[in-house]
Amino acid sequence: MGAVPAGARVYMACVVLAALGCLATVPDAHTGWGAVALLAALSAGCDHAPAPRGPRAAGSPGADTPRGMGTSLPVLLAGAFLLPPAAAALVALPGALLAPVDQRPRTARRVWRAAQLAVAVRAASEAHGALGGPQAVAAAHFPHALVPAGAAVLTFCAVLAALDGGILALAERAPLRVAWRGLFARSLVPVAAHGLAGLMMAVLWRSPYGPAAALLVLLPMYVSCWVFAQYHRERAAHQATIRALVQAVDIKDGYTRGHSERVGRASMMIARELGMDDERVEGLRFAGILHDVGKLGVPTRLLRKDGPLTPEERRIIELHPEYGHEMTRGIAFLGEARSAILHHHERLDGSGYPYGLTGAQIPEFARAVAVADAFDAMTSTRSYRRARPVPAALAELRRCAGAQFDPGMVTALARALDRHGWHPAVTADVGPPVVPGPGRPAPYGSDALGRGAP
Repeated sequence: MGAVPAGARVYMACVVLAALGCLATVPDAHTGWGAVALLAALSAGCDHAPAPRGPRAAGSPGADTPRGMGTSLPVLLAGAFLLPPAAAALVALPGALLAPVDQRPRTARRVWRAAQLAVAVRAASEAHGALGGPQAVAAAHFPHALVPAGAAVLTFCAVLAALDGGILALAERAPLRVAWRGLFARSLVPVAAHGLAGLMMAVLWRSPYGPAAALLVLLPMYVSCWVFAQYHRERAAHQATIRALVQAVDIKDGYTRGHSERVGRASMMIARELGMDDERVEGLRFAGILHDVGKLGVPTRLLRKDGPLTPEERRIIELHPEYGHEMTRGIAFLGEARSAILHHHERLDGSGYPYGLTGAQIPEFARAVAVADAFDAMTSTRSYRRARPVPAALAELRRCAGAQFDPGMVTALARALDRHGWHPAVTADVGPPVVPGPGRPAPYGSDALGRGAP
């Protein structure tokens, strides 16, 4: 727990106490302990089944969810529909406490997830009971049974979103509006689908066919999770392709080794500060990582030339954004990232390349990557010059804001750096020095940023 901030530890302890309070009400004799045990066993089995995890903020205690969380949700919600609130909360505990966890501290993550789910399921069961849900389920009374089930799903999503947002805000020190943004909306549709499956399970459980019929509902859920896992495998293959491309660029242009990964990290910091959702944050990170992939199409002799470039040589190098745009055409999930690869050397005043776009004509991703690119160029020590301090680099970015850089992107980067800091890097330990000249200005500065060394 040493890596978790003190505020986050206190918050987790409070949620654990709340979970214990949810379990404190002793279920009555009519609870049906057989149903509790069977649903708990099903939930634990689902949590051990291989299923993909959604993206979460790395480093937070809630970042590593149980592997089978997607398939255990119908079981948890069925428990909320079938059982008294305290008994329903019990259903979540075995699976969450025994589920595989990849990141450390594993015990703390399991306890956190168990407490979080116990609170959410208890709240969902209370909402369902308050609207007469158990009677509607027992009578298979449709469509009236959908109203309390819908209220339970909304309550479940709201509680999980509130708890997740709190731990992200405390563990990542992010503003609450950023930590909570989109959590409820992103979870609502998948949880609603699982809630319908859970309602079907509950109705069949109370029917003459009994629990055996209810278990059949899980089969299509497993199939859908298998399809989702296939999608994630394909996505992982794309990410491996991206890593291979970046490594190829680093080998070819040794002077900027590691630059792409750092630009990706700085771009992601800007995206989070702007409050982008997780999908766009990841897309902007990919844009930063791949912004210079077009250098693979530029002759190596030009990238490593010792002296100044001729006008013709500069025109060839300035083709690299278009090369990169074409090279990534087949990576469908990049989406907006391809626009940043093409336009990250554009300037707000229209003096950039390849198309001389101005102002809002430049895509948002490209404006963010341009700032991240220049910032890393200034703060990295290379074989031909020493790095600027981070404050000096930010001052230069602010000086060029409005003409070259988007002021909003510069401000977002500055705020992110205040919160998280930055570790300047040393790149290209070996290699001949690059001599600035009229054809190749110094790699950073008011003229060179975005227009000097590409």
